[in-house]
Amino acid sequence: MTAHHRSPWTLPQPTRRWVAVWLRNLLVWRKLAVPSLVGNIAEPLIWLVAFGYGMGALVGSVGVTLPDGATQPVPYLVFLASGSICMSAMNAATFEALYSAFSRMHVQKTWDGILNAPVTLDDIVLAEMLWAAFKALFTATAILGMMLALGISHSPKLALAWLVLGLTGVTFASLALIFNALAKGYDFFTYYFTLWLTPMMFVSGVFFPREQLPGWVQTIGEVLPLTHAVHLVRPLFLDRWPDQAALHLAALAGYALVGFWVALALTRRRFAR
Repeated sequence: MTAHHRSPWTLPQPTRRWVAVWLRNLLVWRKLAVPSLVGNIAEPLIWLVAFGYGMGALVGSVGVTLPDGATQPVPYLVFLASGSICMSAMNAATFEALYSAFSRMHVQKTWDGILNAPVTLDDIVLAEMLWAAFKALFTATAILGMMLALGISHSPKLALAWLVLGLTGVTFASLALIFNALAKGYDFFTYYFTLWLTPMMFVSGVFFPREQLPGWVQTIGEVLPLTHAVHLVRPLFLDRWPDQAALHLAALAGYALVGFWVALALTRRRFAR
């Protein structure tokens, strides 16, 4: 069966040529690295300062439930920082895998040009996913550095949080590429943000403990990828190990693998038309 007639749901078959596509994106981005960095970290830091210090002065501390059922009081600034950095990684990966990838795929026809070289569509989609994940990790690293400079946390376990944020970027890049493959225009992405990302931010424990929500909302929130990221990162900010870390890591990896496969299949189908 030739590549033109194989099922779009065939398992991914990328080659090492994806590296060239990834490096191409890096070379283009280097010219805009500084504006990109400022744009990616400005809004999260504004949220952190406004709500962390402003509202934190009113709230004081919030209770975080420990594995043994006890409640640990945590300064609201630390609580918000550990959740908002996960949200920042999610947003950075999503914006890159939606708007930038769609521009290269549909508007600028960059992908069509690359396909004239000995590069497969599988290579391109993998490179786009990993590039968006890199942008997410780049953003999270800059924000994490600012948090360390502000003295929000000095836990040595933050090195592991950095790795989790990288996996978070991979997960949300893969999910966003699904909608990139389905989009007819930029307006389509409004549905993704309004119906998926925004509600997830408010039910995943970023801004307040999930225990404050109705039981059925907690149940829905528990299966969302951002919730798993927060479950992993927040304890590391508090210098303790996450509870059920293997489960949360497996959930993020599962979202990433399935998301990438679906995104690739839909992209193959789009290019086969």
